[in-house]
Amino acid sequence: MEQNLIFMRRCLQLARKSEGFTKSNPLVGSIIVHQNRIIGEGYHRQFGESHAEVNAINSVKDKSLLQQSTLYVSLEPCAHHGKTPPCAQLIILNKIPRVVIATRDTNPKVSGKGVELMKNAGIEVIEGVLEDEARDLNKHFFVNQLYSRPFIILKWAQSKDGFIDLLRDPSENKQPTIISNQLTHTIVHKFRTHVQGILVGTNTAILDNPKLTSRNWYGDNPTRIVIDRHNRLPQSLALFDGTVPTIVFTKKTPKNIASIDSLKFIEMDFSEDTISQILNHLYKEKIYSVLIEGGSKLLSSFIQNNMWDEAYIEIADLELKSGVKAPKIQGEEIKIKKYLNSSQLHLKRE
Repeated sequence: MEQNLIFMRRCLQLARKSEGFTKSNPLVGSIIVHQNRIIGEGYHRQFGESHAEVNAINSVKDKSLLQQSTLYVSLEPCAHHGKTPPCAQLIILNKIPRVVIATRDTNPKVSGKGVELMKNAGIEVIEGVLEDEARDLNKHFFVNQLYSRPFIILKWAQSKDGFIDLLRDPSENKQPTIISNQLTHTIVHKFRTHVQGILVGTNTAILDNPKLTSRNWYGDNPTRIVIDRHNRLPQSLALFDGTVPTIVFTKKTPKNIASIDSLKFIEMDFSEDTISQILNHLYKEKIYSVLIEGGSKLLSSFIQNNMWDEAYIEIADLELKSGVKAPKIQGEEIKIKKYLNSSQLHLKRE
């Protein structure tokens, strides 16, 4: 029904309000409709707080109307006790007769159980309204639940002739070649607020000395993650300024490192599958989405291992003629956006 589509679009609109604030939790929006009129709205605002259905029900002024209303929600109501009580049970207690869901939850604790609980209570449940849009909204969450690993996003900027930088010698202390424009630089900072971790390799950390923060956009900074197998990183780097939680993957923790509360070293076996080890450790650290902003070597290693979900590639209208080659990647094109003198290609893994 067209009516269901209209109301579910509002749920998705509400859900997007909390992008960057729900951490491991999904983005969820919910509304309550009585005689084609929205009488309540809610969304899951941030990790650990009330779920969307709870906020929607609480926003209804005349609770007696709930018994003749329809609850719309972008994700199957939970049926288990977590940080909050089960939403499916709350719907039953409020005697809401009809529930429309965009998509089921892939969380094993929930999947199908919320629907079953409500149906057993005599509630009419309609599923699959704008399901593709709802699943895309929570793609990070679904990858976490299905594969027990972070959602992986690759990101780089390159010249139109396929280079990401000029060749640089660390001893010369040259600055990286500026490829991004001011607008796309700001967009990257916005994008960082939507992920929980940002990963670079040793060479990028030394050559670029990046802060890896979202300082030019409102939101949380991601955890900074760097690979430093042989402890080559000098303590003078911005990564070690103590302002943002930082993880260093190394073969052996250095003994002479200064004590910084926000700095953590994780030892790993570099003779084994490095990428799998990193992702397993990050998942245990509750980092559920990672932006790979490393150099060509690090990015290519994830591509070659088919260990990525999406990629954002900025292609600037300039030529470098020579330098560090950009990674080679193939994927399904999602969209292309134009930003001043640059285009941004958005891909997903096929």
